[in-house]
Amino acid sequence: VQLQASGGGLVQAGGSLRVSCAASGRTFSSYRMGWFRQAPGKEREFVAAINWSGVSTYYADSVKGRFTISRDNAKKTVYLQMNSLKPEDTAVYYCAASPLATGSRYDYWGQGTLVTVSS
Repeated sequence: VQLQASGGGLVQAGGSLRVSCAASGRTFSSYRMGWFRQAPGKEREFVAAINWSGVSTYYADSVKGRFTISRDNAKKTVYLQMNSLKPEDTAVYYCAASPLATGSRYDYWGQGTLVTVSS
């Protein structure tokens, strides 16, 4: 699976942005998908994940209630809708794919898209 993230940009605090991750390959629908982010000088952290069907979603406490992960298996794309953005959300956002239903192992990673939230 190859992943291509897009949609990052500059947004003011309180604003919204949607980032997307397009996948290639025939087995996209069998993968659990996740979003991670890495802020300058910090380690990469988990943001959100969604199971293969889209029924189950998981969020980091820091984004719960503000971010929504979704997927469209027909389009082989996973989305991260980000609302009420804060300056601390500034980071490079990466999408990732896991062949496992649970756990922290992700085998495939996109190149990242930069989200900058100005105060």
